[in-house]
Amino acid sequence: MNNDSTNECFDVVVVGGGPAGATAANDLAGQGLSVLLLDRGGRIKPCGGAVPPILLEEFDVPESLLVARSHCARMISPKSAEVDMPINGFVGMVDREHFDEWLRERAAASGAVRRTARFQAIEHDEQGRTIVAYRPSGPEDGRDAELQRVATRLVIGADGARSEVARQSIPGAESIPFVAAYHEIVSSPPEGTRDFDGARCDVYYQGELSPDFYAWIFPHGDCTSVGVGTANKGFSMREAVTTLRERSGMGESETIRREGAPIPLRTLKRWDNGRDVLLAGDAAGCVAPASGEGIYYAMFSGRRAAEAAAEFCRSGDPKALRLARKRFMKAHGRVFWILGIMQRFWYTTDKRRERFVSICRDPDVQHLTWEAYMYKRLVKAKPMAHVRIFFKDMAHLLGFASVK
Repeated sequence: MNNDSTNECFDVVVVGGGPAGATAANDLAGQGLSVLLLDRGGRIKPCGGAVPPILLEEFDVPESLLVARSHCARMISPKSAEVDMPINGFVGMVDREHFDEWLRERAAASGAVRRTARFQAIEHDEQGRTIVAYRPSGPEDGRDAELQRVATRLVIGADGARSEVARQSIPGAESIPFVAAYHEIVSSPPEGTRDFDGARCDVYYQGELSPDFYAWIFPHGDCTSVGVGTANKGFSMREAVTTLRERSGMGESETIRREGAPIPLRTLKRWDNGRDVLLAGDAAGCVAPASGEGIYYAMFSGRRAAEAAAEFCRSGDPKALRLARKRFMKAHGRVFWILGIMQRFWYTTDKRRERFVSICRDPDVQHLTWEAYMYKRLVKAKPMAHVRIFFKDMAHLLGFASVK
């Protein structure tokens, strides 16, 4: 193809303005690289919105973006047994509509060029340059807008779980398994309504609400996220959310918005094409199994992608692109592996879910769970606690332990 009319050229084009893409764009622009950030706009990802305190510290995010603080997580079993897991500190809650926009604005303030557009394709011109084709979008979806093209050295695909960048560039990307997530943002009821607590996150491990994942109620101050996840295509998530809203006293609460999207179940084995494309965030599968936590891991992967991209732009060596996945997996691969095993075993039947919630009563489990979540590291300071949990888990797995 002839792209003589392509006058604009950027070091990096980032496709997708969620936490991963906005973080990568901000970091790269802050290093003086020319960055174009393309985001579709008008879309809010369904998300419980929980973020650990370490995220605020690592990524210089102000606490003013938190819409609520949770001080306890309540686990509800199939038989409605309740286990409260108090938090030593707090888990922050954000509204993705405003949180993601703040991240994009920060990237622009750092020097990234920001455009609302729909990515179309990655092409290569007669000179071998990488060309990104996109259509500007506004109030409409942009499908009929005139096609625009820019040249770049590298494309970072951070365009979500069903990434078009990944589909066009990374073999096997389309085969990654997904959980579908759906939630409704509703007006929060008064404190005490059906035991509603604005400082507590409720997680339901009940097959009737989710046959293979979980359902949730996450308060966001004036509003609350009520949602469910499942990989079962025949399961009605809307009906499950309706049921959960009615049970919790929010059946008549105002529905502010409804959102749904796929969530990847595992990381891709390769994030780059060895030439000019690198993935991050959901596009690379950076979501924690079992919990579905994605905001922190998206931003962490975005930062690692920015590091690899900067090295690639400096050296011109495509092997530098491999650093992003390598560094991500070194930091979090073991946790993802453990959580994946946990999800595949404990989430399969209500009998196992009942035992899983029972395990959560254990003080050692609670301590190590919150330490790992809050600070994103496996706790090594208390080896005997790990030993005790191992034998307790074995007792539950073999059916020797009683379910309280």
